[in-house]
Amino acid sequence: MSETHEFELTHDIDLAATPEQVWAAIATGPGIDSWFMGRNEVEPRVGGEARMAMPGFDSTATITAYEPGRHFAYRGPAAEDGTFMAFEYLIEARDGGSTALRLVHSGILGADWESEYDALRKGNPLYLRTLGEYLRHFQGRHAVPVAAFGPQQPDQDVVWAGITRALHLSKDVQEGDEVRLTLDGREIRGVVDVALEPSFLGVRTDDALLRFVGRNGFILTGHHIFADVEQAQAEQAWGGWLAAVFQS
Repeated sequence: MSETHEFELTHDIDLAATPEQVWAAIATGPGIDSWFMGRNEVEPRVGGEARMAMPGFDSTATITAYEPGRHFAYRGPAAEDGTFMAFEYLIEARDGGSTALRLVHSGILGADWESEYDALRKGNPLYLRTLGEYLRHFQGRHAVPVAAFGPQQPDQDVVWAGITRALHLSKDVQEGDEVRLTLDGREIRGVVDVALEPSFLGVRTDDALLRFVGRNGFILTGHHIFADVEQAQAEQAWGGWLAAVFQS
């Protein structure tokens, strides 16, 4: 039997939104679509299901806490080796209509636990940053999630160099840097709103939160498009863009 390890990560963020607005973002399918991963559905009750679908990946979790405006939690099923993940969100109102949000991410990791733990430790705060950007700039709107995958690269430095070059950025990316790229003959302009070399780069445009996520030479998009686009067509377009960026 493979070795497993329990883990628990706690992250706190202050959000420029009311508890009701935060709840709509973290505990409804369209809200989660607008900042996290994949296409989501939430049954609004304890014991209900929280479902996520991405190309080549589907997951179902059981809702363990459902107190609107206060407390939302869900837990995935245990795998054969006992590994699982659970998410808990605690919401607290602050003065001035803002909200303090705490995420507790816990569970059991498998044999590759050190690498997985490092990815979660770095990734969770970045998704929460995307939540903050969503609530600040696109509050009340719902996004089309766009997940596209690029070809495997030798390492993450190659991924970072390719993405920054395609976005007309220097390798030494700073938040606030201006971005431009061409997708299907259309120019897109934006600004870097999150940067963690060499695994996560976020760009905000007038109608999108573009997210480029990489690990161990793997690269995918986790975009949120606040416009009338067809998901499959957008994923095909971005998959073609990634393939062109890393063509040999």
